[in-house]
Order: sequence, then structure tokens, then C-alpha cells
Amino acid sequence: MTEPDHPGPSEEPQDADLTDAAGPEGARSAPMHTVVIPPETSMAALLGPRDELLRTVERSFPHVDVMVRGNEFRLAGPSEDVAIIERLIDELVVIVAAGQPLNRDAVERAIGMLRSASAERPADVLTMNIISNRGRTIRPKTLHQKHYVDAIDKHTIVFGIGPAGTGKTYLAMAKAVAALQAKQVNRIILTRPAVEAGERLGFLPGTLNDKIDPYLRPLYDALHDMVDPDSIPRLMASGTVEVAPLAYMRGRTLNDAFIILDEAQNTSAEQMKMFLTRLGFGSKMVVTGDVTQVDLPTGTSSGLRVVRDILADVEDIYFATLTSADVVRHRLVSSIVEAYGKHDESRRRDRPSSRDRSTPHDRLGGRARDGADEGTTRHTQAGDQ
Repeated sequence: MTEPDHPGPSEEPQDADLTDAAGPEGARSAPMHTVVIPPETSMAALLGPRDELLRTVERSFPHVDVMVRGNEFRLAGPSEDVAIIERLIDELVVIVAAGQPLNRDAVERAIGMLRSASAERPADVLTMNIISNRGRTIRPKTLHQKHYVDAIDKHTIVFGIGPAGTGKTYLAMAKAVAALQAKQVNRIILTRPAVEAGERLGFLPGTLNDKIDPYLRPLYDALHDMVDPDSIPRLMASGTVEVAPLAYMRGRTLNDAFIILDEAQNTSAEQMKMFLTRLGFGSKMVVTGDVTQVDLPTGTSSGLRVVRDILADVEDIYFATLTSADVVRHRLVSSIVEAYGKHDESRRRDRPSSRDRSTPHDRLGGRARDGADEGTTRHTQAGDQ
């Protein structure tokens, strides 16, 4: 077999009969395609421990027979699926060459991107580094996350809207730390509403800081993943990093800062306007929230729900929407979010109409009136006869 002129894999269709191959029915009579992996690429990295990544590909393409011989992948099955697998192998080789380890989650996400026929290459998405700290690199893991991160670079104000676990706040924090390290801003300000679930700070135990701290703790957790924990007290003491409830933003103008508002669905329309008008020169704002988890008193409109209609046509403001497909926590979290979404949708569909919600007395009275009318009609017809 002739070695390819380029470092990537080469594909060679062969007319070999797969009668003796143990593979899915329907793949046996299909022509075999061979993909040759460059010798400098580790097959162990491509296949994963105990061939876990190979099994992931086989589960995702049950109608394709996938065999590995040395540094060759041999594929037989429907041409559309084989073409996707060939592109997938190309992308995985690029990711491995970039020094990034592969796992089942990355392979499944790469397959999803290829099936969606996106213009973006999975390798470009999965190798885009935002920040590295203590040997850990933070990067987007889905196409929508990459668009969200790119939007933060290109726009002054970005709204990240989506369910829990989609990385809205985490990626925004990573971009904030990267901007601080690159001296694009002088400080980071992290804020969120401090009252949720109908609680009132006056009824919570402890000092004011003790009462507020639980609501700000998720921001601290994300910060600890990106900055040396020993330096956080020093950065906060100097004002370089500020973590504060939303009420502390009132009356301020924030220049040369990267400002993140988390849990924005729990702001009122007035609070959202107040926050957005804190923007100063040389600053960026990222607003994150989930409009399906509004936790405000009855009758109070969520500022995150109305702001899109108000600011949709304003230049340099971008609205990024993430879905359950972008959940990057434990693999079960995505399934849980999707299941709850289906459940809520079915409840909305099955919710009785105003007519169905009539009382039993009303329905009985209606039937009695209908019966009386029907009886009167029959009596009149009998009299006419």
C-alpha cells in the first residue's frame, strides 16, 4: 500500500468480500474501505483503554463493520455511515496529534458534530484551549459552547442562556481569567442575585457575609478551578477579583473589568437594566441564566426573559442559546435535563383547557339543561305529529 503524501489518514476503497467477517448483517456484501493511520499516531490513543473508543464507534454505527488490523481501520457498511467514520478518524488523529487525550465523551461529541453536517470541524472545537492551570486545560466541548466562547471575544455584552450543566458560567469564568492574565482587563467582578426560593436574608443565621456566602459559593468553586487557591485571598484583598451580590452593583460604573452576572433569571426587569447600565469603558459583560428555573415571587417578571425582546436589535450584544445537548457534566445530567424537559412539555400539552376545568356541578348542570332541551324538543315533535 502506498503511503499517503500528507500526515493524515488515507482511505482506500477495496472490493474485498466480507463474507468471512463477523459484522452486522448488510455489511457483509458491501465493499471494504481501508483507512491507514500515520505511523507517528498512537493506535492505543485512538482505540482507548480496552478498545473503549472503538466500541463507542461501533455502538454509534451499528450497521457498519469496523475492524482494526495494525495501523489500519477496515470499514464496510452503508456509504453514508462509512463516510462519517472516515471523517471521524481524520478528526481524532488531529486531536491526538495536538496532544489531547481522547475519551468516550469526546468521540460521541465529535460524531454528533459530523452527523449535524456543521461547517465547524470537531478537531477545531475540541482542541480550542481557553486557559490552563495546574496541568488542567479548560476548553469548549460542544459546537454551541465554541460559538458562545467566540461571541465573548467578539462582543461587549453576551447572554448565555441554557439549562444547568451547559458550562455557561464556567466558560465565562475561564474567559475572564484569561482576559485578566492577558492584561485585557484590570479586574474580574462576579455577581449574582442573593435571594432565591422565597428566602429572606433576615431569616437566615449568621452575619451578612454568612447569609450571602452560600449564594456566591458556586462562583468561588469555579474560580478555584482556574486560579491558584493560594492567590485568591490576595486577589480579592486587592480588589482584582470581586465576588458580590447583585445589590452591590447599584450606583457603580465598572471600567476595565470583566463582569459576570450568574443566575440572571432571578433578576427583575429593573435589576437587569440596573446591571447592564453599570458597563464602563474597556469592560465586557457576560450574563448567564436558565429561563426554565425562574425563582421569583409570583407576579414578578424575569429580567432575563424580557431582555431578549428589548435588546435583540442592539449592536454588539449577542444572545447565545445552549441546550441539553451541550450539558458537559456527568453523562446522566444531560439525560436528566432532557427527561425533565419532555415531562414539562407533556404536562403543558395535557393541562386541561378552561372548558375542561369547569366544576362537576357546572358539567352536571350543562347535561341537565341539555337533557331538558332535548326532552322539550321530543315533546314538541310528538305534539306536531
